Amino acid sequence: MIFDTSNEEQGQKFKERANFLYEKGAKIEILDKSSKRTYSQNNYLHLILGWFALEYGDTIDYIKQEFFKKIVNENVFKYEFINYKTGEVREAWKSTAKLTKTELTEAIERFRNYSAKNMNLYLPEPKDIAHLDEIKNEMEKHANKIYL
Repeated sequence: MIFDTSNEEQGQKFKERANFLYEKGAKIEILDKSSKRTYSQNNYLHLILGWFALEYGDTIDYIKQEFFKKIVNENVFKYEFINYKTGEVREAWKSTAKLTKTELTEAIERFRNYSAKNMNLYLPEPKDIAHLDEIKNEMEKHANKIYL
């Protein structure tokens, strides 16, 4: 977990977590995280999909496929192919790994706009590290839940 100890509430949460781990006798590593740190594009996408999933109440996989790919970015991810035995035209969906950095950036921006407009859910920009850290902490709290 990442805590911003300059924030009083997060500082208190850090103390509680540290005391819990100390009393448990856990091995702990403490790192000083620079505020200039950024998230990679994939990590960022995972965080905003996770936040959307938490708020929507479904899995990240479902949100990624149904909302991110099919509803918001169908023109980027959908492709058709022909079954070589039956000749049937079928549809499939590209992996995000197949996109260029520019294509993924545009797809993420469209998803952020869709989320704000249609779901009334703000998804932070990549440079909003404090908000993304809060999301990461929330996702870690729910890591063992079925919808993540």
